[in-house]
Amino acid sequence: MSRPYSPRNSSPASFVRVNGKIRAREVRVIGVDGNQLGVISLTEALGLARQHGVDLVEIAATAVPPVCRLVDFGKYRYELSKKEKETRKHQHASTVKEVQLSPRIDPHDLGIKVDHAVDFLCEDMKVKVALKFRGREMAHTEFGFEVIKKFIELIAPYGHPDFQPKLVGRSINLMISPLPRNKRAKNPRTIEDKEGEETNHAPEKKHHEKPHAARAPEKVKVPVADQPQTGGLNNPFAGLEIK
Repeated sequence: MSRPYSPRNSSPASFVRVNGKIRAREVRVIGVDGNQLGVISLTEALGLARQHGVDLVEIAATAVPPVCRLVDFGKYRYELSKKEKETRKHQHASTVKEVQLSPRIDPHDLGIKVDHAVDFLCEDMKVKVALKFRGREMAHTEFGFEVIKKFIELIAPYGHPDFQPKLVGRSINLMISPLPRNKRAKNPRTIEDKEGEETNHAPEKKHHEKPHAARAPEKVKVPVADQPQTGGLNNPFAGLEIK
C-alpha cells in the first residue's frame, strides 16, 4: 500500500532515480566535466556511466527529455544535503522573534528577556524589540529609551540594531540582527550545559573508599549534686523555667 504523504525525515536524494530506475528512453546527459553531451538513448548513457565508473543520476525528471548527470551518487547526495543546510540557514535568518519590554521592567525580568534574545540570535534569527507605554507612562518616554539602551548594551556581543530605536505611537520599536558567527560570542547557556554534562559524567568514588564517619556528639556529664532530686525518676519538666 502506497503512502499518501512522504515521510518527514526523507531527503531530496531519496526521490532521485539512478541508473536502471530511470524510465525515459532518451535523456539529455551532462558529462563528468560539466559539459553537455546532448540527447542520447538511455542504454548509451548507462554505458558512458559504466565507462567512467560513475552513476547516471536523473536531476530534472520533468524536463523533456529528462536531464541526467554522470556523477558519483554518494557525492551527489552530499551536494544536495549541503544545499539543504544552506537553505535552512537562510530560513532562520528570515525568521523574526519578538521580545516585549516595559519602561518599569524589573532588572531580573530584563535579564530573562535578554537571555531569550541571545538564544534567538545564536540560532541566526532576528529579534524585534517592542517596548509599550501604558497610560501616564507616555509622559516620561525617556525611561523607555533608557531600558532599550541597556538592552542593546547587553546583547552587543551577539547582535546589532538595524536602525536607531523609534517611538511609533505608544511603543518603541527596534530590530536586531545576529552578528556573523566568526564575530559572535558563544551562547553562555550552551557553555553551562556542556559543563554540567561533564560534571555529571565525572568518575564516581570507588566502593572501598569509605566516607569519614560523623562524630557522635559528646555526652556532658552532670555532677550528681547538680542533678534535680526527683525521687529516682526522670522528671520531664526538670528543664522547664517558669516565668
